[in-house]
Amino acid sequence: MKWSGYAQFRYNRLLENNPDFKCESCDKSWGDNQSFFFRRARLTYQGYVSDRVFAYVQMDYASTIKSKSDQTENWNFIQLRDAYFDYGLDAKNEYRIRLGLTKVPFGFDNMQSSSVRLPMDRSDALNSGAPNERDMGAFFLWAPEKVRKLQRDTLTSNGFKGHGDYGVFMIGIYNGQSANKPELNDQVHIAAKLSYPIKIKSQIIEPGISAFAGRWVMGPDLLTTGVGSTSDKEYNDQRVAVGVMVQPKPIGFTAEYTKGVGPEFNATTKTIETKNLEGAYATLSYRIHNQKIGVIQPFFRAQYYNGGKKLEKDARHYHVNEWEGGVEWMVNKGMEITASYLNGHRRMSDLSVQDYNEKGHLLRLQVQFNY
Repeated sequence: MKWSGYAQFRYNRLLENNPDFKCESCDKSWGDNQSFFFRRARLTYQGYVSDRVFAYVQMDYASTIKSKSDQTENWNFIQLRDAYFDYGLDAKNEYRIRLGLTKVPFGFDNMQSSSVRLPMDRSDALNSGAPNERDMGAFFLWAPEKVRKLQRDTLTSNGFKGHGDYGVFMIGIYNGQSANKPELNDQVHIAAKLSYPIKIKSQIIEPGISAFAGRWVMGPDLLTTGVGSTSDKEYNDQRVAVGVMVQPKPIGFTAEYTKGVGPEFNATTKTIETKNLEGAYATLSYRIHNQKIGVIQPFFRAQYYNGGKKLEKDARHYHVNEWEGGVEWMVNKGMEITASYLNGHRRMSDLSVQDYNEKGHLLRLQVQFNY
């Protein structure tokens, strides 16, 4: 058993040309009246308590909580992010059952830890499918021993950008209302993913496909008075994603595309409807490893998304086009510095703001401490 963690300290106001250009589901310190910010501050306790039982508990002591009375945001609360337990069905733990609060098997972008991702925030397209990335459920995982070692050790260390130990195949059921949210109906979501890392000489290429399906409930905290919805507040929530992840040896590349249906605000009818959605992103990077200065990785990402965000007020409709380019410098194992220039155009609509249409650019700075 061991303790570990990381903290991300950010400042986003340099070269900012539009203080009204913001992203609620990304970094809340974008835009007007914002300054220094802890985006994440994690503390993890994990390890094998027996030959077949693995425990993983992760807390974030920089979570943002909204007041129920006036909806003001309060920062730096402790929140449970993961609490799951694996039981190995065989001596090598190649077949496992996972129970608890864990990441939903949907998309490389969601399963990849924020501590190793190059862009500072996840893509709108993939993250809107599994906001907060996690939920409470029961899952079955399978991966050969050599693949588990590759995913767990090689891909998540020394500047590589893997998604960790989530198996070659993972399938399960979960509540479907996102992490730290109560279940609101008698149905569960089902999700599955299949991906296999292939080693070709020194390069590691991992294609993958994932999907989920269920019924999403618009809880009372997500509905504005006066917005129209179905009688039971339930909506079809279904997606599929395909992608590929190439580790930076030295050129890295990750791309994913998702398509599906989900709840979305319609500004014309002022109602929430089940509508089609789609989006994609692509990230290109280059890894430079120098014994004296550490690991330097320039990167560039472009993304777009057209659809609703089910965990936001009135299942806001979004149309996003955005690109960012930057560089990550891993000074040593204890500290990383990232600078990223972002340029985007975000349109959104809900009942209270029916035509948010803002363009902007800004330079984002982050120092990450690993401990």
